[in-house]
Amino acid sequence: MFTSDQCYHAVTSRDRRFDGMFFTAVRTTGIFCRPSCPARTPRRENVDFFVTAAAAADAGFRACRRCRPDASPNSPQWDTRGDLVARAMRLIRDGAVDRGGVDALSDELGYSTRQLGRLIHAELGAGPLALARTERVRTARTLIEATSMPMSDIAFAAGFSSIRQFNDTFRAMYSISPRQLRKAGAEHSVADELVLRLAYRPPFDFAHLLEYLAVRAVTGIEDVSDDAYTRSMRLAHGPAVITVRQGAGDFVDCRLRLADTRDLGSAVARVRRLLDLDADPEAIAETLRSAGLRSLVDEYQGIRSPGSSDSVELALRTVLGQQISLAAARTHLERLVAQTGEPLPKEMVLGRVDRVFPTADAIAAVPASDWALPASRIRTIHALSVALADGSVDLGAGSDREEASRNLLALPGIGPWSNGYIRMRALGDPDVFMDSDLGVKKALAELDETSETSADWKEIAMNCSPWRSYLTHLLWAHHARSTTN
Repeated sequence: MFTSDQCYHAVTSRDRRFDGMFFTAVRTTGIFCRPSCPARTPRRENVDFFVTAAAAADAGFRACRRCRPDASPNSPQWDTRGDLVARAMRLIRDGAVDRGGVDALSDELGYSTRQLGRLIHAELGAGPLALARTERVRTARTLIEATSMPMSDIAFAAGFSSIRQFNDTFRAMYSISPRQLRKAGAEHSVADELVLRLAYRPPFDFAHLLEYLAVRAVTGIEDVSDDAYTRSMRLAHGPAVITVRQGAGDFVDCRLRLADTRDLGSAVARVRRLLDLDADPEAIAETLRSAGLRSLVDEYQGIRSPGSSDSVELALRTVLGQQISLAAARTHLERLVAQTGEPLPKEMVLGRVDRVFPTADAIAAVPASDWALPASRIRTIHALSVALADGSVDLGAGSDREEASRNLLALPGIGPWSNGYIRMRALGDPDVFMDSDLGVKKALAELDETSETSADWKEIAMNCSPWRSYLTHLLWAHHARSTTN
């Protein structure tokens, strides 16, 4: 948490970089806002600051209708950190409380419900239920504004247990009823797709991210065309298909087809992780520039470290990509998807995206004779898929990164490169330097050739912490550009 003086300075300058990192509550109006709210700056003695919107709402403040604090980017610290509270936040945003309640959240994290609630409340000013309720309101507001679904259907789709709870929460958060909120916006008919705008902190090199995803796109589950990325996802209540493209302003346009609207919040959370939309590019760039990489950072402003919407898929991609080209790995993955992937319902098929990546159980059941790979690689694939299926390796949203790394490295055929790539993308770790990667080594050699002095890259990488994953992506981007040139 920033100091009060730092927070107030961000508010007086209307600095959009801090949107979602904290919230400003004005005692004289009873309203809380994002730091960049265009309303008149309140007096310092009249404001309080909260880490989360849930804490502000729990303290009795209502969300500003002008700046929409509920629509701001999420705080990057929940992806940066690997401690208990950060893991809990990632699980809550993925819908864990809505699916199984606080007891299920506590069990997954290995803490008692009371102890977990105490730890989260001590840091964030709100407990797991209040945090989950804020996510439900965000999901419900999206459905209210994007569809004409009946309010009762929206309430249960967003995770509320009753219509009364739904109405009371909206009145407490916005001081208006859900029906009044719909009247304030345009009417929408129920469509096959939901159209959303996902906020991010600029700059954002979406074009480079699209290139990165395009060379790895697996036919059947992914497609990159017309400056957009489309893919299928496996969610708790059924599949989904998303299409994302650069939108106007600081937003990504997202079109979403859902088998079950109860998965809306989880789908949005996974899209945000996949595109790294909650990153703080200014903080990352400042650290990397201070480490001596100013020209490299300025060449690729707003580069992101993409995550994954499916940890099983990412882990299998990594193992199949060991010591072979991207094209060869993609061929093996496309064969696996065609043979084992589950077909999407006809109404959800979008272009070449017609399947969902197979489950770990399905991959474990593939006969060894079906893999055109060395026997050692087949053993690794089988051991990994079995470990993911039985839970002995957990790569979920709330997993412990250190424990996951230890369990991965204990499997046959999983070494530092595979562990690092899985940790960077499946676990969203922003501090992974892939120094053993061939592309990274070539990029470092190319940079040394163009410099008058040889750099101490080990020291530079250390100084880039906690953003070394972004250093890795910068080096990959540099090598790719030098190769094409």
